[in-house]
This record gives sequence, C-alpha cells and structure tokens, in this order.
Amino acid sequence: MKIGVLVLQGAFREHIRAINKLGCNAVGIQKPEELDEVQGLIILGGKSAATGKLMIENRILEKILEKIIERAEEGMPVFGMGTGMTLLAKEVDESGLPTLALMDIAVIKDTSGDQEKSFQADLYIPAFGPKPLQAVLIGSLYIIRVKPNVGILSIYDDKIIMARQGDFLACSFYPRLTDDSRVYQYFLKMVEDYLAFNKEKNII
Repeated sequence: MKIGVLVLQGAFREHIRAINKLGCNAVGIQKPEELDEVQGLIILGGKSAATGKLMIENRILEKILEKIIERAEEGMPVFGMGTGMTLLAKEVDESGLPTLALMDIAVIKDTSGDQEKSFQADLYIPAFGPKPLQAVLIGSLYIIRVKPNVGILSIYDDKIIMARQGDFLACSFYPRLTDDSRVYQYFLKMVEDYLAFNKEKNII
C-alpha cells in the first residue's frame, strides 16, 4: 500500500516518516502521473493566501489537482490535514481561494491579526478512544457548517475541527509528532477498507 503526500508549502518529511513507521510506503507527490501509483492521498498546506496564489500560478499544480479530482471520483481516500482541509471543502469563507470541492463542508480561514498563530492542545476524539491526542491547532481554521452526510469526529472550543464524509477526511490540526500515530492509523484503515472493497468488487 502506497500513500501520497501532497505538500503545497512547508515541511512534509516528518509526515512521510510517521507513515513509513507504520509499515506503509509514503511518497511525496510532485507530478500528476505519480497519483496513479498511490492508493490514498494526504494533502498538507501552508498559509492559505500563499497557497491560493501558488495554486493559481503553478500550471503543474493545477494538473495535479485535476488528477486528484479524477482519482477521488474513482474512490481513492483523500485526507486534508491542517490548511489542506480548505482544499477539500465545497465552501471556503475566504474569497479567491480555489478548492477541490470534494466535501460537503464550509470552512472558515481568518487571516487577520494573531488568528494565524497555532497552538498545542489535547484533543478528545471518540473514534480514537479515551486517550487524548496531542495536536497543533490553527486557531483561525475550522469547519462552520456540514451537511447531514458528513460525520463530525471532533469539536474543540465549540468549533468543528475534524470530519469525515465517506472516503474523505479533514481536520484543522496537525498531530504533534510523537509516538501517537492514531491520526495516520485512522486514515490508513480508510485506505485498507477502500482496497478491500475494490478487491471484493473485482472478484464479483
């Protein structure tokens, strides 16, 4: 099983290492054709204004995003993590930011003042069990609306910070890089289920 990691800005090697430690092959995605070689995709991001500018100006990245939509429509699981979550949303409360429009969620990204600052927090995510997850949150980024077909996985300070819709997963935080790998394990299980479903469908 191979997982792609698409990075628009910032660090990504730590995330690749975390997935590799779980016995799964993770690779950085730089070209559209590389998406044909993976069974799941994690999208990371940087500051949304710079990300939007990068997406608009970079023709290769535009082709990658088109390919992501194609693979997602085939059923490939996609995980938008941190500001990568904004790419999955059908609505983003920030004008001019392109999206993949894959999830029935509305995301707000407040870029004013100190709102951009991140902070560490212990998150309680029922799907992960009773033990809290150490994470780095982006205070300005959260989900403000979901449709009934979207499951809410976590809320912090009365704000939705993690949600799932079928094979799409989104969270407004990055797991703190400790030995706690439950975020990655959860997504890898989604990919495993996707592959098992396809195998069964092919047999039938």
